[in-house]
Formats: sequence, structure tokens, C-alpha cells
Amino acid sequence: MGSRLPAAARRRQLLDVALATFAEHGYGGVTMDRVAEAAGVTKPVLYQHFGSKRALYLELVDDVADRLEGAVVKATADASSPREQVEAGFRVYFRFVTEHRDAYRLLFTADSRRDRDLTEAVFRVEETFAHTIAALIDVEGLSDQDRLVLARGIVGIAEVTSRQSLGDAAPDPDAMALRVANLAWAGLRGIRGS
Repeated sequence: MGSRLPAAARRRQLLDVALATFAEHGYGGVTMDRVAEAAGVTKPVLYQHFGSKRALYLELVDDVADRLEGAVVKATADASSPREQVEAGFRVYFRFVTEHRDAYRLLFTADSRRDRDLTEAVFRVEETFAHTIAALIDVEGLSDQDRLVLARGIVGIAEVTSRQSLGDAAPDPDAMALRVANLAWAGLRGIRGS
């Protein structure tokens, strides 16, 4: 069936194929047989890398989240001002959603919200993003808890707004990032610490 690849390359190939398979068919519509067949490997090869469908799915969630968070962290670190950080973060996020639709579907479609373990995995992703964003919110006198509340709101704005990127007439991610960044920046500028 599949050609002999080094273990790391095979694992990456299996993750990529599984991502497309889960995005197309949803968690409930995928079996390990289906993933193995799509990857051109035997089921035992798939099980050498992932002990179960759930383990594979949860690793995919972590993999997608790590890639997205890494891109956002890099973009915001390279920005020269807080305002540019806001726009750069949204730009990278919306580009990621537009360019990696399968990854977005894996994280934020209803299928991942029907199972407690899967819901908790996605919640952990959202919380990781919120903590990353909270660290960037620089408002004098604002408590860490208040920063986290604001960051969760920003995550929610990004998640809900990006759903329109999945349609056939997806908006330009850079234009969308500018609009949403303007909204978020105006809101953040109006916040005063207590």
C-alpha cells in the first residue's frame, strides 16, 4: 500500500489525511478504516501511530491549535505597536481560516461540540488563545482576570466572524481583519483599569 516513509513523515502524512477526512465527514462519519484507506496505508500502520480514532482526533485538534497559535504569536511579536498587534493577529487568524478551511472546520464546527472530550479539547484551544491574547492587552490598572475576560471576547469575535470565511463568497481575509481589528482596538482603547 503506502511507500515506506520515516516515522515522523508518515505521522505528518496521516495527520494531514485525517484532517481532510474529519473535515469532510465529521467525527461521527469517520472510521480508522476510512482514514487508513485515504492515506493509502493499512489499518495496523495507522494504529502504530494513533491508538484510537479519538486519540487521532484529539491530536489533530492540538496540532491545528499549535499551528494557528504559533502563527498569531509570531505575527503579533513582529508588529511594532499595540494597534498593529491587534490587526496582525486578526490578519493571520483570518488568513489561516481562509487557507486552511479543514483545520477551522475541525476546531469550530458543531460536530466537535457534540462530545464532551472533544468539546473540552476545543475549549482548551480557546482558553490557550485567550491567555495568549490577554498577555498582549496593555491597559494600566486592569487586573489579569479582566484582561482574560476581554481576551475571551476577542477570541469569540474572531471565531464567529471567521465562520463567513467558509462560504463560497469568502470575504478578503485582510479586509475582514482590518474591520474587526478596528472594532477590537476601539473597544480596547475605551477600557480603563479600576
